[in-house]
Amino acid sequence: MAQKPSIPKGTRDFTPAEMVKRDYIFDTIKAVFKLYGYQPIETPAMENLSTLLGKYGEEGDKLLFKILNSGDFIGNIPSSKFQNPGSTELTGFISEKGLRYDLTVPFARFVVQNRNEITFPFKRYQIQPVWRADKPQKGRYREFFQCDVDVIGSNSLLNEVELVQIIDDVFNRLNVNVTINLNNRKVLYGIAEYIGETEKFMAITIAIDKLDKIGIEGVKAELGNNGISADGITKLEEILNFNGTAIQKISFLAEKIGSTISGSKGLDEMQTIIDLLKNIDLNSEVAFDLTLARGLNYYTGTIFEVSANDVQIGSICGGGRYDDLTGIFGLPDVSGVGVSFGADRIYDVMTELNIFPSDTGSTTQVFFVNFGEKEQNYCLGLLEKLRKEGINSEIFPEPAKMKKQMSYANAKKVPFVVLIGENEIKEGTLTVKNMESGEQNTFASISDLVNLFKT
Repeated sequence: MAQKPSIPKGTRDFTPAEMVKRDYIFDTIKAVFKLYGYQPIETPAMENLSTLLGKYGEEGDKLLFKILNSGDFIGNIPSSKFQNPGSTELTGFISEKGLRYDLTVPFARFVVQNRNEITFPFKRYQIQPVWRADKPQKGRYREFFQCDVDVIGSNSLLNEVELVQIIDDVFNRLNVNVTINLNNRKVLYGIAEYIGETEKFMAITIAIDKLDKIGIEGVKAELGNNGISADGITKLEEILNFNGTAIQKISFLAEKIGSTISGSKGLDEMQTIIDLLKNIDLNSEVAFDLTLARGLNYYTGTIFEVSANDVQIGSICGGGRYDDLTGIFGLPDVSGVGVSFGADRIYDVMTELNIFPSDTGSTTQVFFVNFGEKEQNYCLGLLEKLRKEGINSEIFPEPAKMKKQMSYANAKKVPFVVLIGENEIKEGTLTVKNMESGEQNTFASISDLVNLFKT
C-alpha cells in the first residue's frame, strides 16, 4: 500500500495563487525597507545551539527545534548519563545545532562576525523563515516567515520613530488598519522596583506578556505561583488597569516609578518618542500600552507590538531595543533596535478581510492560443517582444482544443488572451480578448498591445 503523503503539523504548502499573494506582501514590505535605506542580508536556517540557547528565556529555549548530530550521536554519551537521563542534560551530547527561533539573535551573531566589513550604524532587513516548536493554532505556526528590519550601532531614539513610520507605511500600503502599541522595558523594570520584586522581573514580564491569552486573573495567579506578594500583585493590577492618553499614563506612572532610575529613564524615552511623532503625519494609531511586555530576555528599552484593528489574531508585528545582544558574542556596548513583520499572520488577516488587490491573482498577463505549428512559430517572436517590455506572457505548449486552452487561461486568471490565426498573420494584426469583459478587439501591431500595459 502506498504511503499517504503528509506534512508536519504547524507547516503548510502554498499553491501558486497563494504564493502570488504572499509575494505581494513580501514585495510591499521589502519596498518600504529599501525606501528607508535598509540593506538585505541572509543567515543560515540552522545555528549552533550555543548561539541560540539562553537568549529567549526559559520558555523560548523549550521551543527551539534541535537537530540531531550526524553519525553515532549516542556513542558519545557516557553510560552514567543513561542511569537517570534528563532531556536537557542529554541534549548537549546528541545535538549541537538548532533551527533558528527568530532572525534577531542570528543578526547579532552576524554583526559580530562581520564587524570589520559593515558600516555603523548598520541598517539591515532580512526576510526568511523561522521555526518554533509551539502548539499549532490559528495564526500560530511551527514554520513561518519573519520580515525583520533593524538598525544597530546607534542609541538615537530617532530609530524608534523611524520604525513607527515604517510600520505605518507598510500597513497603509497593504490597506490593513492597525494600532501600534509601545512600551519600554525600563518602565517595566521601574514597576518591578515599585512593587518590590526586581529579582522576579523576568517572571513578571512573562506573566504580563500572557495577559491577552489568560486574562488578568490568570496573570495574577501566575504571579502568585512565582512568589510575588499579594501587595505587589495589587499594585501591579492597578497599573495594568489604568486607562488614558499616553500623556496621562506618563503622568500617572511618574508618581509611582518616577523616583526609580530605570523607570524615570524609560518614561523620558517614551516622552521623547511621543514628542517626535508629533512631527509626522501617521495613518495608524500609536498607543502607550502599559500591558505590553514582550517576554524575550534581550529587550532593554522601547518595545513594539502591532495589532490588526479588524481581525482577532494576535500580534502581526513586534520588536524592540536591545542594548547589548552583541555583547554575548564578544562585541559589547552596541545598541540596536528593530521590528519583525509576521508575514503569515498578515496573510491571514488580509485573506479574512478580502483586501488583496484583484491583480495579485495573476502572474501571466497575456496568453497566446496555440493554433498550430505555423501560428506557434509566428507567436514566438511576439512573445519575445512582450517579455522584453516586462509583460508576463506565455503560449500554450501544444495546439490543443480551444476549450482546453481557454479553460487554462481562465484557471490562471489571465486578463488578456491573444488569438492569431492565418488572417492575423497575413494582415500583421492581433485579435485580443479581454477575459473580464469578454470583449474582443483587433490590434494593428504588437506595439499597440504593449501600449495597453503602459497606459
